Order: sequence, then structure tokens, then C-alpha cells
Amino acid sequence: MRPFKFTNTTTSYAAINLLDKNPNASFLAGGTNLLDLMKEDVERPDELIDITRLDLTSISSITTGTNSRGVSIGGLGKNTDAANHQLIRKNYPLLTKAILAGASAQIRNMATNGGNLLQRTRCSYFYDTAMPCNKRMPGTGCGAMDGFNRMHAIFGWSDNCVAVYPSDMAVALSALNASINVMQQDGKIRSIAINDFHRLPETHPEKDNVLNRGELITSIELPKNNFAAHAAYVKVRDRNSYAFALVSVAAGLVLDGNKIVSAHISMGGVAHKPWQALKAEAILKGKTATLTNFRLAAEAEMSEAKPLSHNKFKVGLGINTIISALEMALKGTDFKA
Repeated sequence: MRPFKFTNTTTSYAAINLLDKNPNASFLAGGTNLLDLMKEDVERPDELIDITRLDLTSISSITTGTNSRGVSIGGLGKNTDAANHQLIRKNYPLLTKAILAGASAQIRNMATNGGNLLQRTRCSYFYDTAMPCNKRMPGTGCGAMDGFNRMHAIFGWSDNCVAVYPSDMAVALSALNASINVMQQDGKIRSIAINDFHRLPETHPEKDNVLNRGELITSIELPKNNFAAHAAYVKVRDRNSYAFALVSVAAGLVLDGNKIVSAHISMGGVAHKPWQALKAEAILKGKTATLTNFRLAAEAEMSEAKPLSHNKFKVGLGINTIISALEMALKGTDFKA
């Protein structure tokens, strides 16, 4: 690991200004991803700005008058606290399930909610500094394109990058239509829809998201929804723990009897960002909740996949995982708040 300066700060505005003064500085929160990248010499900040003392950890209802319109989650709150909070477990069990499916308990105790959204790909070519990688060093090429790409994207990739985004939490947030609040350099807050927050690689795979330099995630807002009782998160991986998804699916169903009023489906492990299954959602709207319709929607969504040389299996796996998640959502949430 290269030498770096460590700087403390106690306000969001001060942290942003410190980052603005040094183009090679990075924010440090939980550090569960950044420190690994520094050890591998992938990230090379010469200054870490400690933001752990900022007052951005609370979880609270968002109300208008006496009516709740959702929940706000602090950007520096820990993943464990978000997953186990009464408001989340009761009203957003999909998010609880997704967070608990990720990493280990020890990492969840350290990782922050904002940091989870900002984690970088686990592509082995990105981590190996001896290999070409446009995400790590633009213009060098994509080693995975013609290399071993079993874990890589089947949607939204470009010739410049076929890496996938690793977060489980973000996949659930995508299905929940969350929004991300960020503080800008002028101190103003802007809100970004979760499905607009992460980028597809296109010609700039080095840009994971739409944040501008110096912007700081302050909170995540979850709008009120009607599918808490019918939500599921299914994660398929090579081993049952400490592994990233081959394919994952977050699904929520708004039902009127056995009729699907609306479906909310997002996928992980298949693209450079959480992949919103818009085609499947559209097909299911107004249909009866049957296995036949679940399969029809899943097959339609996966028909647009463009697998690489080693991950064609993800197409069939995606179909089965969507169906499984929808069946579990129909059956009902399987734990109590």
C-alpha cells in the first residue's frame, strides 16, 4: 500500500471542501472496499478524508403532516443497522433480505449504506494490475472481453467493459424505486433516482455512477410501497456465503386477489448496474399470478440478453431465478418484523 495522508473532519461541507482541494483524495467511511483496492494498488489516493464522524446515520420516517410517505436511511449508517431496523423490516423486508444476502456479518457491521452503493466491480481483470482494464486504466482494453468471462455481464455491456456491479443492496433499492440524496460542493442537495444513479459502461467504463467530483451521499429515500407482504430476494452464487451473485433477483408484487396490479423486478450479477426488468414488469401488469405468466415474463426479459463466450448459462439461470423470486413473492414475506 502506498503512503497517504489521513485527515479528520466533522461536517459534510468541510469534507467536500477538503476533497475539492486535493484531486487525489478520497472519502473514507467503512473502508471495506476502498482499503482492499488500495492494498492491490488499484486505487492510489494520497489522502483519505475520514467522514465517519459526520451525522448521517439516522433512519426515520418521511412524513407530510400525519401521513408517512417513506423512510430515509442515513448514508453513513451501517448495513447491519439498516437491515435490522424496525421500519425497514416491517415496511421494506425486500431491502433487509438483500442486505443480509451480501458479504459477511463482520463486513455488514463495517460497511456503510452510501459506501455500498459506491463499491466497485469485483472483476478479476480490474483487480489484476498486470492485465488490461478500461475501468482501471482507460484506453488499455478489456481483458475480460476475450478472456474468462463467466461472471460477467449479459446486458448493457460495451466493447470497452463487460464487468458487473456487485451490490445486493442496490438491486433491492432498484426494485423499491429509491432515490439517493447527495450534497454538492455548494452545500445544496440533489436527488438522483436509483435507476439513474449507476451508469452502463458505454465509452466511459471508468465512471461507475453519475456523481460529480466532491459530491457526498447523505441519505437514501425509500418511497412508500404496497408490496411489503409480497417481496423476495433470490441470490444464486457458486457457494452459499461470502460470494457475489451469478444472478440475483429482487421482486415485489402488488396484488388484487390473484391479479397483478404491478410488478417490481430488478436483477444483479448481469450488468454494469442493477438491471431493471422493465419488459417482464410490463408483461405481468394486469395478468394473473400464475407460473405460466411468470415464465412468459422471465423468458421475454432474458430474450434480450447478449451472453459472452463463458456465461451463456446465465440466460437460463436468469429465467429460473426470476420465476423463483416471483413465486416466493407471491407466497409472501417469510419473516416478521
